[in-house]
Amino acid sequence: MKLIKEEVLNVRYLTETVNGKKEMFIEGIFMQAEKQNRNGRVYPKAVLGREVERYNRDYVNKNRAFGELGHPDSPQINLDRVSHMITKLYPDGNNIMGKAKILDTPNGKIVKSLLDGGASLGVSTRGVGSLKPHNGYQLVQDDFHLATAADIVADPSAPDAFVQGIMEDADWVLTNQGWKAIHQDKAKKMLREASQSDIEDVALKIFENYLSKL
Repeated sequence: MKLIKEEVLNVRYLTETVNGKKEMFIEGIFMQAEKQNRNGRVYPKAVLGREVERYNRDYVNKNRAFGELGHPDSPQINLDRVSHMITKLYPDGNNIMGKAKILDTPNGKIVKSLLDGGASLGVSTRGVGSLKPHNGYQLVQDDFHLATAADIVADPSAPDAFVQGIMEDADWVLTNQGWKAIHQDKAKKMLREASQSDIEDVALKIFENYLSKL
């Protein structure tokens, strides 16, 4: 199964007073069903509905629904990168609405500082599943597994969009030890070992290889 990430920008940031303490939240549309997104994918409503129900039962209701800052390269939740906790996730027509509290973790404080400084941030859902070509788009299959309803990411025009494409070029399986990549991502090794003068050529070669597998 492939690592699937979807960025959305139609979320808003707000502050609320909870037990006399000022808290910062994000809320809005986290996911959409039955509509082709800009990544060329469509999520069936039944698939998203099932995963939202499971995610609420296993994570949101147990205060375990965490999200990270940045573009993680696996379905695992890295506690040292957690920036927020999802407190609500519910369907509204074909939309999946959500709300998350920004935490006082190191990355949560970075998010708060960025927002206070006027930064524009987006939200990215993360899951694992299979894709099947259908009528000109990629249809997400029944094996889709939601890893987190929201990571906080930079504006999608940033170079991270290219990195995300590379990271998605791997297959993932769920083992007793959690999600594991079937093969090592050679792209990361190639970029790490490339000299400064060759890195653009190496990145182009990796990108061309990625496109050939779409």
